[in-house]
Amino acid sequence: MSKVDTGYDFYLDKCLLPVAPDKLQIKINNANTTITLINEGEVNILKKPKLTDIEFECMIPQLLYPFATYKSGFREATYFLNYFEQLKINKKPFQFIVSRTLPTGKVLFSTNMKVSLEDYKITEQEKDSFDLKVKIQLKQYRDYNTKTVEVKIADSKPKATLQQARAAQNSPAPLSAQTYTVVSGDCLWNIAKKFYGDGSMYAAIYNANIDVIGGNPNLIYPGQVLTIPEA
Repeated sequence: MSKVDTGYDFYLDKCLLPVAPDKLQIKINNANTTITLINEGEVNILKKPKLTDIEFECMIPQLLYPFATYKSGFREATYFLNYFEQLKINKKPFQFIVSRTLPTGKVLFSTNMKVSLEDYKITEQEKDSFDLKVKIQLKQYRDYNTKTVEVKIADSKPKATLQQARAAQNSPAPLSAQTYTVVSGDCLWNIAKKFYGDGSMYAAIYNANIDVIGGNPNLIYPGQVLTIPEA
């Protein structure tokens, strides 16, 4: 059995994998949100990326091969399997490091990321003799903390003020009775924002005025009288 020296060193915490994986997949996950505005079409709301996923499959030899690398002499497969198990059950993040070097000795870019061990799968196949294959899935870990808020209560008790109730005839009409006359430059999004404080509720106005507006909520005209339903 032979293997070309890739010049890649893979570390899981302080454990150097004896054989560098043939393939490394790093996926930077997206958290952006695409929404559709009535008159503007699609827009993309940019957000910070989600946590990065890392996946690779490594060979864990049972025998000493000339292409395998060990920091402190040959280690049997059980050493690495026990190490992976501890990374999983310790429930603590650790550093994932990939060092890349060309055969000429030139150092390329490195990957150095704090991660957690999400899953790993051990496979034994006849074609691999006694050697094992371990598929490992890592996820980026971001440090976080909680904030403590101190609430101070004043010694004096608040005083309640009695207010006269408004006469019924001065009460504003309920929202269900409101109407609005469309003016030039209006759109349902802006009207919903005016009455509800939320433009995305334009559908409530449209559904209540389909007979007036017609089949296209984007087409409203000055002078149309719209019923504004209760929020």
